[in-house]
Amino acid sequence: MNSLLAWASVLGTGILELWAAIPLGFALKLHPVMTAILSGAGSLVSAIVVIFFGSSLRNWLVRRFQSKSGGRGGTMTRIWHKYGIAGLGLLSPLLTGAPLGAAIGISFSADPKKLITWMTIGIVFWSAVLTTAVAFGVSFTSFGG
Repeated sequence: MNSLLAWASVLGTGILELWAAIPLGFALKLHPVMTAILSGAGSLVSAIVVIFFGSSLRNWLVRRFQSKSGGRGGTMTRIWHKYGIAGLGLLSPLLTGAPLGAAIGISFSADPKKLITWMTIGIVFWSAVLTTAVAFGVSFTSFGG
């Protein structure tokens, strides 16, 4: 596969879901560092779009994912009340994905600049952790027995 197409695929998948972009990068035989950068960049793009470009997009995301979140909205509310913007920014890329986490933060009236700062920290952290785990062969199926 053309490396530019592989990069675009991982970046585009990162926009939708960080969890999916990292295995895709490995499946496309990208270097782990490039996989982490592209998946993280895609996730960050989606968070920035939600934070800075509109309540209508934010409302659509909340409606779309709220029914699929399986009670995660309650979890994110508890995280918000206990840990504030830092907790939401650090945990939402892992728990709900960056777009929905950003929408939740904005719906809680988070300051957009602080939210993007904490979302960036969370995205970079989880991109590094998940990419490292995959690079070293950590498999969720290996924990089952």
